[in-house]
Amino acid sequence: MNTPRRFEHEPDENDTFVEMSDLPEDGTRTGRASSRAAQFILALQRHNRLFWKRASLSILTLLVVIAAVIISSGLYERRVASTTPSLLETPLSQGRTALAHTTFLAHPLTSFASSNGEVLDVAWSPDGSRIAAGGLDASVQIWNAITGQHLLTYRGHANEVLGIAWSPDGARIASVSRDGTAQVWDANTGRRLFLYRDLRGTFPQAIYSVSWSPDGTRIAFGDDSGQVQVWNVLKGKHLLSYTGHDITVLAVAWSPDGLRIASGGVDRTVQIWNAQTGKKLLLYAGHKDAVTGIAWSPDDSTIASASLDTTVQVWSAASGDTYFTYTGHIGAIYSVAFSPDGSRLASGSIDGSTQIISADRGTQLVTILSSTVGIAWSPDNLRIATGGTDGYVKVWLTL
Repeated sequence: MNTPRRFEHEPDENDTFVEMSDLPEDGTRTGRASSRAAQFILALQRHNRLFWKRASLSILTLLVVIAAVIISSGLYERRVASTTPSLLETPLSQGRTALAHTTFLAHPLTSFASSNGEVLDVAWSPDGSRIAAGGLDASVQIWNAITGQHLLTYRGHANEVLGIAWSPDGARIASVSRDGTAQVWDANTGRRLFLYRDLRGTFPQAIYSVSWSPDGTRIAFGDDSGQVQVWNVLKGKHLLSYTGHDITVLAVAWSPDGLRIASGGVDRTVQIWNAQTGKKLLLYAGHKDAVTGIAWSPDDSTIASASLDTTVQVWSAASGDTYFTYTGHIGAIYSVAFSPDGSRLASGSIDGSTQIISADRGTQLVTILSSTVGIAWSPDNLRIATGGTDGYVKVWLTL
């Protein structure tokens, strides 16, 4: 039986919309959604436990040695080079190997203690003045990026906040959650402006990722049913649903030119489609495990995708041809981001590191000693913010 998808509006004194009509029935796969969500989460947990059982001893040993060198030298970073295969050596897909001269960073410029527990996503405001983070306690917190002053806590969700994004003008934040809601709210006051709530089936579909259109009028978000929805958040109007994936969508990214959307997830593919019509334009199937992160280059020409298969793959957004595969991580990767000038890529992993590489060749440049789930560049290209399992948002100088 088909179950309607609805935009639910809960009127209160803060809301700006007063009523919305139900969306048409579309026969979307919903019956197995909650079980798929549970199975996927359990699979991730098993994956992580197995990884740490096998790798924690070697990683901790490596970190202790590196930390000892850094502390004894009295420096926050140390320029090192290696001539033996290790995390410092970056194999590329064309068969060549780039010997890395890598800066190791162990001490952030600043850090913010989050009440979120584990931090699942971070986002830097477009003007560089604020950092937002969402996590396990169902809240989104905002800090002054320079002073570390806590500015606001948004508590509109009922479950973990899995994805956040600033609007292009920096006035609003979109946040999505395992509670099946996508919300847009005022970044200065916390006043809610838009609410989508999943009403399909017995349990809500968890929503994992959200992205703004460059003009700031629309958001796209992917959920556990394998669907990506596009909404006009100014009018509260559903525009389209993309159904090219057949299982959980974990990552969504709008192209800088506003014409295309890329989505990826548990089906191991990245799909590019027309943001107006939903027509599929390209399917990239280079990964061997779930795709967890997607980033467009600033010039729209290139996509970087991160995966549980421990690789970052960089490829043409027009043809799908792979430029290179970065294999410097030894654990699952959960996030990837281009620097604002397009020259570098940052990737965050549970292997105890955040790594920065050159975007043209995949040469390793910086290794940050911090296990990372969410990552965001500052608009000035100089810093990145990371969030992870220790409950801290940390800011690092990357040059």
